[in-house]
Amino acid sequence: MELKVSSRSEGDSTVVSVSGEIDLYTAPRLHSELAAAVMGGSPPRVVVDMAGVEFCDSTGMNVLLAALRRARERGGELVLAGPRPAVRKILQVTGLESVFTVLDNPAAVAGQ
Repeated sequence: MELKVSSRSEGDSTVVSVSGEIDLYTAPRLHSELAAAVMGGSPPRVVVDMAGVEFCDSTGMNVLLAALRRARERGGELVLAGPRPAVRKILQVTGLESVFTVLDNPAAVAGQ
């Protein structure tokens, strides 16, 4: 399945909307978009809208972790918004739910 990634500014945040499957083959596209978003703001505030993500493997989780690390190094943050139950389960099982800030509603990101 194809991965669609787009970015937009919303207040002081960059919202990266992702849909499709994040895996070994599609992760580089997500990595490029997140790297640009993290380098764009000072400090960066990146919200990854994951409402359209149907699957995310360990490669995808590593891309998200790397972006979180870079954002924090620059004094910013990276937030995951609206993950579907399958992705939320991966976050819970791996313990990453306590590493990331996870919001249930992607529509509420601008007010955060």
